[in-house]
Amino acid sequence: MKQRIITAVVALAIFIPIIVLGGWLVQLAAVALALVAMAEVFIMKRQLIISVEALISFVGVASLVLPNLITGWLPGHISPTFAFYGLVLLLLLCTVFFNKSFNFDDAGVYTLAMLYIGFGFHYFVIARYDGLATLFYALLIVWCTDTGAYFIGKYMGKHKLAPHVSPNKTWEGSVGGVVVATVICTIFVAFFPVSHASLVTMVILTIILSIAGQLGDLVESALKRYYGVKDSGKILPGHGGILDRFDSLLFVLPLLHLLAIV
Repeated sequence: MKQRIITAVVALAIFIPIIVLGGWLVQLAAVALALVAMAEVFIMKRQLIISVEALISFVGVASLVLPNLITGWLPGHISPTFAFYGLVLLLLLCTVFFNKSFNFDDAGVYTLAMLYIGFGFHYFVIARYDGLATLFYALLIVWCTDTGAYFIGKYMGKHKLAPHVSPNKTWEGSVGGVVVATVICTIFVAFFPVSHASLVTMVILTIILSIAGQLGDLVESALKRYYGVKDSGKILPGHGGILDRFDSLLFVLPLLHLLAIV
């Protein structure tokens, strides 16, 4: 626990000023986090992160995080979407030239990982562009849900939520996390509005996003269980990897955009 607290304090001391300052710092942080998360997928699959297919995947995920910046130098008729498609084709070609170490299943996993991670961190940048309150609102949902679910589940949890994926999570903790997030985030948006929506609408949105964040957590837990690892990485002592810390946010931010708040 002591190590987790120290890591969290140090990480927040770096992370909070970056998102407060915004601009290119947020863009740089989003790309860096996405690249580390992508590398964690390779490591979980026990494949080299210094390889042609890894390089293609890294360029691909970066192009989704910052499509206009990464692919903006291309001719005007080549859209960011087409540029990404070209990278996927290159990844498929790797199944021909490196067929002993790279196959279609690998190409599929990395394409899906690029979309999952790339779009998630893209909307991290978009949320900050919308305003500091918007990004803090999303972060607060995740942090409050996690904290509420942990403590309420620890002291009141009896019924397992998804034991085949994450044996420690309970329905009581899940509901408690939603309640805690809803109460605290409602107070937050009352003082720092993130949209023109009514307070009732924001309460409903918070409940939806809190549930989505927990689903994102379960998805990443299923990923780790499939590959037989405890954590996605070791970059954050006591907390695991970037995917371990941002799994909920990768679901919350795109959904926040989908619901027309960002």
